[in-house]
Amino acid sequence: MAERNRSPQHPRSRSAPEGPDRRRVLAYLLAAPTLAVGVRFGADALDGQEAEAAVPSPPQPEDLFDLGDLQNLAAAPTSGLITVQVHTDGTASFAVPRAEVGQGMTTAIAMMIAEELDLPLNMVRVALADARPELMMNQLTGGSNSMRSMYLPVRTAAAVARQRLISTAASRWGVESAELTTEDGVIRYGSTHSATYGSLAEAAASTKALPAAAPLKSPDEFTVLGRPQNRIDALDIVTGRKKFGMDHQVPDAKPTMVRRPPTINGTVEIVHNADVVARMPGITDVAAVEHGVAVRGETFGQCIDALRALEVTWGPGTVDGESDDTVLRKIKAAALPMIVPPLLAKKLDAEFTFAFASNSPLEPDNAIADVRADRAEIWASLKVPIVAQREIATRLGLPQRAVTVHVVEGGGSFGRHLFHDVAAEAAEISQKMGKPVKLSWSRTDNFRQGRTHPMCVSRVRATYALGNVLSYEQRHTSSQTDFGHGLGEMITSTAAKLPVAGNLTFAETIFELTQSSPYNFGVTTQLLNEVPLKFNTGSMRNIYSPNVACARELVVDQLATKMGKDPVEFRREFLRDERLRAVLDKAVDEGDWGRSLPPGVAQGIGLHSEYRGAVATLVEIDCRPETVGRKIRDAVTGPRVTRALMVVDAGFAINPRGLEAQMMGGLNDALAMALTSSLHIKDGIPLEGSWDNYFYTRQWNTPPELRIVVMPSTSDKPSGAGELGVAPAFAAIACAYARATGTMPKSFPINHGVLGFEPLPLEPSTPQSPTDGLDRAY
Repeated sequence: MAERNRSPQHPRSRSAPEGPDRRRVLAYLLAAPTLAVGVRFGADALDGQEAEAAVPSPPQPEDLFDLGDLQNLAAAPTSGLITVQVHTDGTASFAVPRAEVGQGMTTAIAMMIAEELDLPLNMVRVALADARPELMMNQLTGGSNSMRSMYLPVRTAAAVARQRLISTAASRWGVESAELTTEDGVIRYGSTHSATYGSLAEAAASTKALPAAAPLKSPDEFTVLGRPQNRIDALDIVTGRKKFGMDHQVPDAKPTMVRRPPTINGTVEIVHNADVVARMPGITDVAAVEHGVAVRGETFGQCIDALRALEVTWGPGTVDGESDDTVLRKIKAAALPMIVPPLLAKKLDAEFTFAFASNSPLEPDNAIADVRADRAEIWASLKVPIVAQREIATRLGLPQRAVTVHVVEGGGSFGRHLFHDVAAEAAEISQKMGKPVKLSWSRTDNFRQGRTHPMCVSRVRATYALGNVLSYEQRHTSSQTDFGHGLGEMITSTAAKLPVAGNLTFAETIFELTQSSPYNFGVTTQLLNEVPLKFNTGSMRNIYSPNVACARELVVDQLATKMGKDPVEFRREFLRDERLRAVLDKAVDEGDWGRSLPPGVAQGIGLHSEYRGAVATLVEIDCRPETVGRKIRDAVTGPRVTRALMVVDAGFAINPRGLEAQMMGGLNDALAMALTSSLHIKDGIPLEGSWDNYFYTRQWNTPPELRIVVMPSTSDKPSGAGELGVAPAFAAIACAYARATGTMPKSFPINHGVLGFEPLPLEPSTPQSPTDGLDRAY
């Protein structure tokens, strides 16, 4: 549910001066055949940062300057423009320099444009921009930053476009601009004159770039923003018309797949029967590439048959011989020491282990590449297309300007598409074969050779005495996280301006800019150390926060018990964040905290603030034997969360319905991470080979009762929301499990010790396509 209180004022005429709380962003009228308005992108996102930095002392780096601020700061020197255009058919369009992977970003952007242009939402067209090198660091989708960084610039461009159309109409009719009103893409002068935006688009166009400004709507004028909206692509999705990466067709780009090694990042030594496989039905080409042998054919089925027939001698991979146990020993050995002596205080020590998790996308990884002698063209779902363009060009031996990278919409990827390795592999194959290719990874490729969230251990020590917590130390140790996707460059470019001391690594810097404790626990330190193991890791949704917050909130519950207090009252007493206190109070009230439950069923609560937002999650979990032991075919069952409530303060909720969806997705991720989903590493490769093996949250494991409460706006700007819900939900589930079983869990997910499937063979790397789908349908 979303709370709203505004009085729409339409038709609209805006001529009042901008008040002190109304902001302007530098805009330009661009030279174009029809009206086009650009906005300087990036620099203005830092305005007013001081107001966000007012936090209780002593502040932690993330309180003052978080990962989103880093992204905005890195974008500040860039003078590239984002452009809203109005066309002769009356529609408006915008090529957004971000990726859409199911998070609803294009809907929110369309809402901004529709609001400020006074245009129906169905007349706004939002596409994804190709890689634009001139934007430098302004074309990265991650860190829950898209709405924070684009909210003011996009609105400003649309507002200036509307103002230009009004001025054009006023000149044509010989009247004052202030006398005109706009509604639904039409400008009116009383009842005597009217004109559609489309009829004015060419006349309003500028022949040269000119500075321009226009006041933005105040929230009490909003009729689109802040109101629940269905996704603009919802109908296409449910009717099968929406195009994802695999739906794109490029002439002569034939299906292509890769036979892969039996260890992570293994290499090809000898292909024994390439000529034989090349003569198989439908197969056009066979070529060895960096980490496998590619086959190109008329159909994907023929490609699977061909890659399975290959006989290959493999070279070593990068983590041969590593298994869960060996990695865990190395991580524990690398943990940084605690520094606060207990002295006369009591201490609480805890250690938590989090297994590797798969960063596989919902849509199998895919890319199309057409590489010629002097140029290349790529189609792929990419979150950092500029880095992809540059690195692909280098690998191909081409200048960057000779490589065109088209960003296409993809299925949910949870951070996977920050990396462009699939597009780079497609380009390598196309170059070696001399033909266009449509590369698809198999599900098994995704799970065994794709990106993972690294195994990690979080150690916590808290000291307490006389009803107070005197210190809180958290030492998070992890297998190395790969930040070679653009965020590392941002850190390098802004290092001198970051509120962190010392010569920190990329990972340590990102950790410091995303992690802080919301409690007044005296001397507080949270530090990261990483072990340089060469797994294919990545920035999976919410990066470090789910593991760090889970460990923290479990310890908070333990402290409450040690000090004889209810978990909620303990949190209220020590919270230093008023927004978290507000969402906590709302969750306790709406979720009926403390209600009577049978033995084996318990409530748990988790809190988290990040991306300038705040969430409280309250869940109830059923750990009774009849639930834990329930039988479902091909499933690992275990405890079940039966009720869940998430209360979110996202600053200003651009689209409450979209925000609710993000929270639901975060909860499902949390259920998986806490209870059922992990990778089992053995001899240098995961045993999991598909979603069937991975036991991500299924319908039978979701709570029958789930509510999302969107708090009234606490800001005139949105916070980040795409990743915000994962950490508090994970923590709440873990805390509920501890209370239901009477034992604090120390290893996640809960069922990691149970291998609930028969692993697929390592060779051939892709299994035969199943033929029993109907037999296995529920």
